[in-house]
Amino acid sequence: MESMNDGRRGIDTTSVAASTLQKPEAFDVCSDGGGSPHLRDSVASILSRWNGLQMAVQNQWGGHDSLNKSHQLADDISSWFSQSKAPLYVEDVENLLHENMLLSFNTDIEDGSVEEVAEQLMDLHEEYLHGSQVTM
Repeated sequence: MESMNDGRRGIDTTSVAASTLQKPEAFDVCSDGGGSPHLRDSVASILSRWNGLQMAVQNQWGGHDSLNKSHQLADDISSWFSQSKAPLYVEDVENLLHENMLLSFNTDIEDGSVEEVAEQLMDLHEEYLHGSQVTM
C-alpha cells in the first residue's frame, strides 16, 4: 500500500497473500435490499472474492462500519441490476465500484481489479436477464 498525496490510499492488490482474504461465508448480505435473494447472494459472492474490497473491510478503511458499507454495495448493485429498465454497460459498473471505493473507503484501486469485478458482475447481470440460474 502506498499513501497518495491527496490522502487517498492507492493499493496494488496483486502482491497480497491469499491469507489476507475474508472467507466468502463471512460476507453475509442482509435480505432487505432489492432484487432476488439469489442475485444478491451472487453479487455478494463476487465482491467477497475481490481482494481490494476485502482489504478495505478488514483494515476498516471505511471506519468501524466498513463491513456494513460492503453489504450496502452488494445490495445497491443487486437492486440496480434487478430494477434498471435502461441497458447497463460495464463502464457504468466500473464507475460505481471505483466511486464507492473512493467515497466509502477513501481507497483508489489501481491493479485492474475494478475492471475484472465489473466484468464478472456484468456476466452475472446477463445471466439474471436471461433467466438463467444465477451461479456463484
